[in-house]
Amino acid sequence: MINLYGTGVAMVTPFHADGSVDYPALKKLTRHLITGRVEYLVVMGTTGETATLSKEEKRKIFDTVLEENGGSIPVIAGIGGNHTQEITETLKSFNFDGISAVLSVSPYYNKPNQAGIRAHYTAVADASPLPVILYNVPGRTGSNMTAETTLKLAEHKNIIAMKEASGNFEQCMEILRNRPADFFVLSGDDALTLAFLSLGMDGVISVMANAYPRNFSEMVRMGLGGNFKAGRELHFALLPMMLEIFADGSPGGIKELLKHLGICETGVRLPLANVNDTVKGRLLEMARIYEK
Repeated sequence: MINLYGTGVAMVTPFHADGSVDYPALKKLTRHLITGRVEYLVVMGTTGETATLSKEEKRKIFDTVLEENGGSIPVIAGIGGNHTQEITETLKSFNFDGISAVLSVSPYYNKPNQAGIRAHYTAVADASPLPVILYNVPGRTGSNMTAETTLKLAEHKNIIAMKEASGNFEQCMEILRNRPADFFVLSGDDALTLAFLSLGMDGVISVMANAYPRNFSEMVRMGLGGNFKAGRELHFALLPMMLEIFADGSPGGIKELLKHLGICETGVRLPLANVNDTVKGRLLEMARIYEK
């Protein structure tokens, strides 16, 4: 069983100016996160712009991260979508060497009802040779996975966790109150993470930690250890940037900070576009103040 306590990072995919994947920058980002003492890496999630990548690019991205990681920390593969049969077939044929679990997003665009969501995830979990992490993100999928649905799915022997990005405290508390003892609940909202840890969440899969992994993961460890006074200091110091990186689209915001740190360029693939100049200016000013 993979240990999901602490900070996982939803890794960005760096691009060159011509739009091709920047594999040297991806290696640099991987080293940055490992030395920043995060607990695990999530490759090919939403933040990785997975929907715009070819199968060949995805495979090379996995291979690049796994090689650079060298088994230092667990790696989780993002494999999800709205075509259930295609996902299950991918899971059956995918090379999972070096990968510890699968993060699978709730089906988007189709807007399934709760019965459809349950059936989808049951098929995914049945097909996956690795443990599955549910991912509820209504702002991107157009449908919410209710607490009732999550708790029913948590009974499946191959579903071990939930990344909850609904921002719904009542829903999250219902899951935390009734979850099985061995079921992890992870924050999908950076700015809410410390508050969710106080309610019993086990960690986070973070976007912000791409840029400041050491400080963000230390905040999470403080929260998990019950040291909320010290954790709040780190939380409030990072909070302006945690909010601003989403002000004009993600991962455009976090890539501005990564360029500021010398890790990768800011390029994103259409239909995404770079953040506007106002957001860029605010982010860079926040970073300069934070780093003083």
